[in-house]
Amino acid sequence: MGPFMSAEELVVTLAPVVVYWVYAGIYELLLARTTVLDKYRLHSRREEETKNIASRKDVVRGVLLQQAIQVAISVAVLKLPGHGAAAAANADGLAAPPPAAAAEPFLVTATRFGVAMLVYDAWQYFMHRLMHSVPYMYRRFHSWHHRVAAPYAYAAQYGHPVDAVLTETMSGAAAYLASGMSPRVAAAFFIFATVKGVDDHCGVAVPWNPFQAAFQNNTAYHDVHHQRSGGRCNFSQPFFVIWDHLLGTHAPYVMRHRDGGGLVVKAFIKDRKMQ
Repeated sequence: MGPFMSAEELVVTLAPVVVYWVYAGIYELLLARTTVLDKYRLHSRREEETKNIASRKDVVRGVLLQQAIQVAISVAVLKLPGHGAAAAANADGLAAPPPAAAAEPFLVTATRFGVAMLVYDAWQYFMHRLMHSVPYMYRRFHSWHHRVAAPYAYAAQYGHPVDAVLTETMSGAAAYLASGMSPRVAAAFFIFATVKGVDDHCGVAVPWNPFQAAFQNNTAYHDVHHQRSGGRCNFSQPFFVIWDHLLGTHAPYVMRHRDGGGLVVKAFIKDRKMQ
């Protein structure tokens, strides 16, 4: 009998958690120990202290709880029949597929990655919007995430456990199952999605950051949603903004220099019903 989980399955389960704290930690270190990012900050240190209801200790505890649940569900999904590393085992009962079995044409892998992005993105848009549309769901679950009105990097995954499972974890499971990704490709995908999620909440609009430049859905775009008047718009996360455009929940914005340093995001919300 082989090990309960293969090395690839361990990576897809644990690597996103490690990358989350390392990448968020880099932002926190640069902001706390240097001034190199200060001119790109969307919120001053004072605003983080006065606008955010959740303390940083609460955020750390909440994120760790969500990640523990995420790991448990990831293991369960990987062990579904026909999925995980064991799915490619040959008829002789190998505990893991031979090396050649893991290889597939690059175009196939890229297609799976693209399908995963589309499923992941669509699931999160509609679940996120549902959380805002049903008063009970917002009040009981999603309002936790909005206790951080001035977002920072490691608050990206902060929220109520139910919200976290329905929005974050289940979207990942759907993306994995729909795309047919191998655990190796899934590891790359979820690391990518994790870094993108941290970036969307980092509160630092650095123009030379490739994520900020390549995606319209970036930290400034998501900052609009966290503003008091933006709770009914800019639901899209984490990759595209197509659903906001198609369904009338897109709010454009501009970034202006803030008196005293940094930047401020000014949203233009035309449809007052979105507020």
